[in-house]
Amino acid sequence: MKRRLLFVLLPAAFVLLWEYAVKARWVPEGIIPSPLQVLESWRIWIFGAGTFTLSPYSGTWGAAVLYSARRVFQGFLIAAAIGIPLGIMIGWNRLVENLVDPSIQLLRPIPITAWLPFSIAVFGIYDASALFLIGLGAFYPIVVNTTHGVRDTSRLLIRAARMLGAGERVILFKVVLPSALPSIFTGLRLGIGIAWTAVIVAEMIAVKSGLGYVLWDAYYVGRMDICVATMFSVGLMGFASDRVIYGLSRLALRWRALEAHA
Repeated sequence: MKRRLLFVLLPAAFVLLWEYAVKARWVPEGIIPSPLQVLESWRIWIFGAGTFTLSPYSGTWGAAVLYSARRVFQGFLIAAAIGIPLGIMIGWNRLVENLVDPSIQLLRPIPITAWLPFSIAVFGIYDASALFLIGLGAFYPIVVNTTHGVRDTSRLLIRAARMLGAGERVILFKVVLPSALPSIFTGLRLGIGIAWTAVIVAEMIAVKSGLGYVLWDAYYVGRMDICVATMFSVGLMGFASDRVIYGLSRLALRWRALEAHA
């Protein structure tokens, strides 16, 4: 119960301060909407106004979330499918490390926004452009954390397995991979967060649907209440995605908890 109270304490304090700042006019009037205004606009965006309206911000929230979530899911799966095996090979094989790792470290500091012109030039204003940006953003934390997880495997465990007659393949799958799983899941959690960041960047420019498109369109027409509601929507979707991966990690790493209690 105390943990739940602590969980809502900071957000509640932030909302109260926000409401007071708007009422006290600490912020420019008409620029920053109040929490109640955002909540009401968000409600209409989700459930509709109850009457016929041509507003693009009435009852369209679910469709925007589905568009963005589908792109995040697809891009994230592509990043994981490439990043995890590649990270394992970089951490396990010195030749692959020397060939691939320098290129990854060279490209990793380039921000996602810098890849926008390239993605549009190559893929056009289509979903492929968004998937490229999302997959690229999620790829780096996944591959880097997987590599470190493999490298940090205890040398004593590997030597013990070799002394017992285990081959390199058995050691990789039975010793190294279980040891690297916590780092792999850390990379996945970081990757899904960056994927939600990348989808907003991509949808602002590269496609014409989803939460990012709504955010940019709402800003263009001066609907800051919808802009803020979109930001909170992205935060909630990112938090929910992180909780799913965290739950999967708890299931996959139950053996660690059993070892700790043994």
